[in-house]
Amino acid sequence: MLAKVLSCAVIGLDGVLVAVEVDVLSGLPAFSVVGLGDAAVHESRERVRSAVRNSGMSFPMRRITANLAPADLRKAGPAYDLPIALGLLIATDQLIADVSDAVFIGELGLDGTLRHTDGILPMAAVARSHGISTIYVPAEDAAEAALIEGLRIFPVRSLRDLIAHLSGERPLRPYTGTTGFTPAPPGGAVDFADVRGQEHVKRALEVAAAGGHNILMSGPPGAGKTMLARALHSILPPLSFAEALEVTKIYSVAGQLPRDTPLIRERPFCAPHHTVSTAGLVGGGSRVRPGMISLAHRGILFLDELPEFGNRLEVLRQPLEDRIVTLSRAHGSITYPASFMLVAAQNPCPCGWHGDPERTCTCSPALVSRYQRRVSGPLLDRIDIHVEAPRVKYDKLSSLAPGEPSSVVRERVIAARQRQIERLNGHPRCRSNADLGPAEIRTFCALDQAGQSLLKSAVQRLNLSARSFHRILRLARTIADLAGAEQIAAVHVAEAIQYRPRQVE
Repeated sequence: MLAKVLSCAVIGLDGVLVAVEVDVLSGLPAFSVVGLGDAAVHESRERVRSAVRNSGMSFPMRRITANLAPADLRKAGPAYDLPIALGLLIATDQLIADVSDAVFIGELGLDGTLRHTDGILPMAAVARSHGISTIYVPAEDAAEAALIEGLRIFPVRSLRDLIAHLSGERPLRPYTGTTGFTPAPPGGAVDFADVRGQEHVKRALEVAAAGGHNILMSGPPGAGKTMLARALHSILPPLSFAEALEVTKIYSVAGQLPRDTPLIRERPFCAPHHTVSTAGLVGGGSRVRPGMISLAHRGILFLDELPEFGNRLEVLRQPLEDRIVTLSRAHGSITYPASFMLVAAQNPCPCGWHGDPERTCTCSPALVSRYQRRVSGPLLDRIDIHVEAPRVKYDKLSSLAPGEPSSVVRERVIAARQRQIERLNGHPRCRSNADLGPAEIRTFCALDQAGQSLLKSAVQRLNLSARSFHRILRLARTIADLAGAEQIAAVHVAEAIQYRPRQVE
């Protein structure tokens, strides 16, 4: 007897329909799973065997072959346990049911219970795109699957419950949870009002948030660089529903979606330690998974002690430029989104006190030079804002005067982002000022006469490169947006010039 049950695989962030074919023949007892599966797929034989028996059904002592088609597509994970078990029961006439118009996903425990499965969101999306309206998933994953509209979702707690439902004995109720979207309330680990002093740095962070620009903070230990980076998260604009789905899909595939959070509603903040591996940073591994730069998609990637990352930083150059990361392997290439704000912090030297007016640096000039060269010029060129974070004076630290709260700054950032959305008007590549290329800069970055004169003087006196010229215009456009100005003025250009790196370009 032959039975066919539909399931799904995940390749990168995209789901693919998989036909699970189960054939039961006479002969010596054997159970084979074919179709280019990994170790977790082949181990499903033992899970299915025990789950079927512990669900009150009989496991046939015959020759069983389960084929996962298409056979040239790599399958990974335990999501095929449920469709294999269901196909086996239908093929042996222990269950009479029509399952041709439904998708089944889930890992089985030895007692027949269904467990959480990664990647439910892209699987549900591909089922809907193929016109399939019914999907059976583990009960705790039903809320995640419900994010895809137009699906009839059945939460399944055990194989026994699914058998009773399909046989008509005890029908399951479709999932009816609420799927309305409301952004996460404003907040963050640190409020701007809690940061004393560093007004220049806070202004630079506001500009970065308003235009989606990358930023590098340099200063001695204890100046508040990490605190400022965490405060930046509190002034970012809220996620839209489309952005929230993008982020949730990444976390679902990576297996890092919290069980009680079917939809991520706030922008990610990822802060990997400088000992992170290359695969951990950009993605990869034996079973390819998204890395930290993809987990930071639509949010912040914070790299503290930037020079300590060493040569691993070079892998960021392509994602910073293209907003995606492509991982090529012998069996194919996988592309993950990586549109993040890079927020970096560094000390000026190994001891941290180079250039400090009150403490003496213990590093030799050669050591300071080697330390600063750990971050390559091409990577620094992709950072729009370079700002110094000096030591905070006592009168600032002891002041009781309240600082400007994040909620106020956030409103200015949201207004500036809204101006960019209206200006770009659905541009296929640009979502913020940080994405503007030379063609868009010519179109959207018009300067008044005074601004043109100032920028011309800066290019000549500072010997600016073409990349630096475009960087200043992008920043000036964002500063003008914060001020509500349609045309870039000299004052906006002057502030943008302040954020250029100190090195001679």
